[in-house]
Amino acid sequence: MAQASSMKLLGSRNMSCIVERMEWNNKMDLIAYGTEKGEVIIQRLNWQKIVTFPTPGEDVRVRSLSWQMDETLLAVGYSNGKVALLDAESETIISGLIYEDDIKKVYFSKAITCKDNLWSYKCHSRDRHKRFLPKLQPLTNIDPCLKTLDQKSFPKGSPCFLVVIMRSGKVHLLLLGALQAGSIDLTQHVMHPEQFDVYDVRLNGDFNAIYALLRDGEQLKVLHFHNQVLQDSMEPMLELATYCAHILETKNYINDTLQCITEAWETVQFEMDNKLTKYANSQAYGMISAHFMELHVFGFATLDFEEFLTLTEKGFKKIANSVDLSLSNLQSLVFKQLNGAAVHMFYFMNTILGFGRIAHYFESLIVPEVANDAMRACGTFLMKVREMQRQIDSLVNAMKLFHSWMVFTILRLSHQEIPDDMVFTEEENARLIEFFHCMEPDSSDQETPPANDGENGSTIKVTRSKFNLERVGQYLENVNLTQPEETECSTLWDQILQENECLRNSRLVVPQDIDSSLIQQREKMFNAIDEVFHKPTESISGSFKLSSCVIIGDLPEFADENDDFVHCTYYVNESSDPDAKCDMLAVTVSWQEVVVLEFNPERCTLRCTRIQLQPGPFTIQLHEDYYNLRFVDLQFYNEQSLSMLAQTTTPTPGVRPHSYFVQFSLSSSRNQSTFHRLGPLVKLMDTTLTHSIHNNPEGVSFKGLDGVCEMLAVSGSRKVATVLSDRKRKMTIFEMENNDDEDDDTEMSQASFLEISKESVMAGDTEKSESI
Repeated sequence: MAQASSMKLLGSRNMSCIVERMEWNNKMDLIAYGTEKGEVIIQRLNWQKIVTFPTPGEDVRVRSLSWQMDETLLAVGYSNGKVALLDAESETIISGLIYEDDIKKVYFSKAITCKDNLWSYKCHSRDRHKRFLPKLQPLTNIDPCLKTLDQKSFPKGSPCFLVVIMRSGKVHLLLLGALQAGSIDLTQHVMHPEQFDVYDVRLNGDFNAIYALLRDGEQLKVLHFHNQVLQDSMEPMLELATYCAHILETKNYINDTLQCITEAWETVQFEMDNKLTKYANSQAYGMISAHFMELHVFGFATLDFEEFLTLTEKGFKKIANSVDLSLSNLQSLVFKQLNGAAVHMFYFMNTILGFGRIAHYFESLIVPEVANDAMRACGTFLMKVREMQRQIDSLVNAMKLFHSWMVFTILRLSHQEIPDDMVFTEEENARLIEFFHCMEPDSSDQETPPANDGENGSTIKVTRSKFNLERVGQYLENVNLTQPEETECSTLWDQILQENECLRNSRLVVPQDIDSSLIQQREKMFNAIDEVFHKPTESISGSFKLSSCVIIGDLPEFADENDDFVHCTYYVNESSDPDAKCDMLAVTVSWQEVVVLEFNPERCTLRCTRIQLQPGPFTIQLHEDYYNLRFVDLQFYNEQSLSMLAQTTTPTPGVRPHSYFVQFSLSSSRNQSTFHRLGPLVKLMDTTLTHSIHNNPEGVSFKGLDGVCEMLAVSGSRKVATVLSDRKRKMTIFEMENNDDEDDDTEMSQASFLEISKESVMAGDTEKSESI
């Protein structure tokens, strides 16, 4: 046990604002804390700030912080229902989730370690797609505030659950932060939902059950829910969650690519609008095509059209080069990035469809018919990308020919010398005539009536895009195509599908949606993929069964402030001894009493230890401060020790309370514990006794602290403790188990666990040299 007397003060700082939450990383010397402004700040043990993440909105509070085990990833729950995953190493926001209710708590479970029994249907490499699929290229034109390809939309490192607890009582489980692995509404399992409050919900060490600490009327309960699907299908769930995470990454990549494509297309339109479309908007519908055709065939034009052609050769070439560059960028985005992402998505869904056909493992997680529909939707999206690519290629070739002809015409009309190589073949002339003919395609609403402004009666002229750019732009609108691609049965496969309706409508053939735009097809694909992942959520959610209800104690009448004394902490003891392996939960059931529960799933037993701060009848004489103590916060230091924060309660006005750091050894109180068999209903109040913490002097130690301390954060692996005092504006850090002769592999000052930027390291070295 870490004796409080061996605590060494490392330093204290007055913070610039109130700190509402704080959490130590279990491996690295990093502490994260949330401020009253909604900011999340990550700093090192030597007070060096690593990164500050701004608040996601006004009046948003930080509800919960949780580090992923042995990683630099931090989960943050906000009062507006947002859950963000922050990476301290890259100093970026990896991804986020949005819920409709206020967040109570978010946390990462311990790492999932389960035997891989799925070797019979997969190769030894888990990421097999890397063998066959080319790596998606980074989007160089995207906003740097958005995530890049190298960042993940799910936690890295060992697989684990992300648990999101809502104040309404709903609990959501996410595997790898990506796969919705079930949910449960706790209000459906209480007798008094109108007097309900949830304090904590934890996954057990075997990941097949949850413990829910909640208020039900005037009783404090722990509900134990068993889940058979989690117990039987953990390995398939991990495999499915991995591909779900890949799909989420690809979804984000597709959205970001389409954003870049839209920006590139807007650039093309802007360049055309500089000169060409301005003239086109001043002409009646159909006249542009006639003017170009007349000039090309007969060699002369109207006076207005000649004014339009008063650009110099150099000026028009500048516009042409700009348009060609924008089209080339658009062509590359579609051909490389978007096409590659569509291929990735099809591959992942095809793999999931293969999983679904292995009913022995995936029957409760995947519906093969739904997965097949999603795969076909991915194939249709890929075909739509290829269709848009053909339209862009056609537009690029047509615009290059049109620009060459414009330069040729300007030179001819200005009586300048025309280069010998600027000669158009018969095929190119035919393509030009076809291009001019299609500039303004036939439409039922060729003449768009002017809009009337009701306020001043003025007429607003509605501009129309010319030069038939709609053939490409229509794919980026969330409406049906106005000019669908003309399809011809040019291949044998097209002829077979045309002649065989049964084959054309088969679920084994990917359908081609002629009328949908690219944006519409993307939404259809995303909706079909979402349907695939509804099955695991439904199966796991429906498998939660209430197996035991443990009544810990009574609570005062339901009110917002009456039960502020309820604090809890959870720890999984992964001992190799079956008798010692347990799930540990410590709860303050009053201002002076703590209950420590140790659940043993294998033995179906519960060990209960009740301790109080008040002296017992056989307690020796104590200092007067020890007679008026109350619990403020508590947290497991490790599986053997419980760290608690206590304050004195003095009725005398003007007297400032004292604070104590209490370190309690759980092993020293084993002989004071009671054993219980887990059944449908366990009432601990009738079968347990409360013992004074002062009657065990060898297992408890007190250390006086400066100021009025209100919050505690400890880390047994890092051997540090932090307390907040002075209305949560002062942070004090202690080193626990201080031993100068001990060779500690996790020395707090070492930076090998996290590669901080060179600037930060140099800044830290500069501060040290100045202090010397």
